[in-house]
Amino acid sequence: MYSELVAVPSVLITAAAISILVKKKLSYGVCVSKVRLDGKTCVVTGGTSGMGLEIAKDFAKRGARVIIACPFPQEGNDAKENIVKESGNQEVVFKHLNLASLDSTRNFALDILRTEHRLDILINNAGIGSLNKLTADGMLYTMQINYYGHFLLTNLLLPLLKNTGTPEDKSRIVNVASILHHTGKYEYGNMNKPGIKSMLQSYSNSKLCLLLFAQELDRRLEGSNVIVNSVDPGTVGTTIFERNFGKYGGSLIGLWLNLFWKTPWHGAQTTIHAAVAESVRDTSGKLFRDCEQIAAHDSVYDTKAAKTLWDESKKLVQLNSIDKS
Repeated sequence: MYSELVAVPSVLITAAAISILVKKKLSYGVCVSKVRLDGKTCVVTGGTSGMGLEIAKDFAKRGARVIIACPFPQEGNDAKENIVKESGNQEVVFKHLNLASLDSTRNFALDILRTEHRLDILINNAGIGSLNKLTADGMLYTMQINYYGHFLLTNLLLPLLKNTGTPEDKSRIVNVASILHHTGKYEYGNMNKPGIKSMLQSYSNSKLCLLLFAQELDRRLEGSNVIVNSVDPGTVGTTIFERNFGKYGGSLIGLWLNLFWKTPWHGAQTTIHAAVAESVRDTSGKLFRDCEQIAAHDSVYDTKAAKTLWDESKKLVQLNSIDKS
C-alpha cells in the first residue's frame, strides 16, 4: 500500500516534467516558409554536421545547389551522400575548407569564384567551442574559425553575391552567433592572446565579433542587392561538444541538450528563416531568435567598435586589392 502511494506522486512528477518538456519544445520557432530555391546556389560552412547539416538538407529539399564546406573529407563526403539521399537532389557538392587557415579559406573562395556563376545564400555557420592556442596564422583557433575566417571568406565572396542579387531577390548572408555574445568583449589588439582569457570568453568574444562584423558589413552594403543578418540559434546539442569534450563526454552533453533544449533540427530553423523567408528579404543588420527579430546586446550597436574591428580584422587576415575586397 505504501509503495503504491509513493508511486502516484512519482508518476505525476514524471508526467508534469514530460508536459513541460513538450510545451517547451513546441514553443521553439520553426521556419514556415515554403519558398523554393530552384536555380539558386547556397554555401553552408560547417554544413556537414549538426545545425549546418540540417540547414543544408533544407536548402537541398527546396531545390538549391548546395555547397557544404568543412575540413574533414570523410565527414564531408558522408554528409553529401546523406543530403542527396534525403532530398533526392543531386546538386550537392562537398568542398574542403579549413577556416583555421587563411590559405585554405582563400583557396576555397577562389574555387567558388572560378566554378560558380552565382551565389544566392552564404551561411557562416561553422564554429568550435574551445581551443586556447594559436593557429599557424597567429590567431586563436576559436577566434579564427568562428570569426576571422568567416570575415575573410565573406569579403572574398562578396563580388559574386553582389552580382547575383537583384532588387527583387537580394543575396543573403547569415552569421550564426550565440546568446553568449552578451558576455563577449572586443578589445583592440588583444583578441588573440592565449592564456589571458578563458576558452569560454574567447568563444563569447568570437560571437560578439560576428555581430559587430554584420553591423559594419550592413553599413557597407547599403545600396547593394545583398543583405546580412545574424541569428541566435539557442542552446543546441551538436557534435561541437564531442570535438571539445571528447567522444563520450561530448555525446552525453549533446544528448542532454537534445532532450531538454534544442536538437540540431530545431537549432537550424532560425538560420533557415533568415535565409529564405519572404518577410526578411528587405531586412538587414538584424538579429533573429526563434524566427523572430530581437535586440542584441547594446555593445553590438557600437558603430565605432564595429569600424575599428573591421579595420583590425582586414589587417590580420591580410585582405587587400588582390582579394578583390
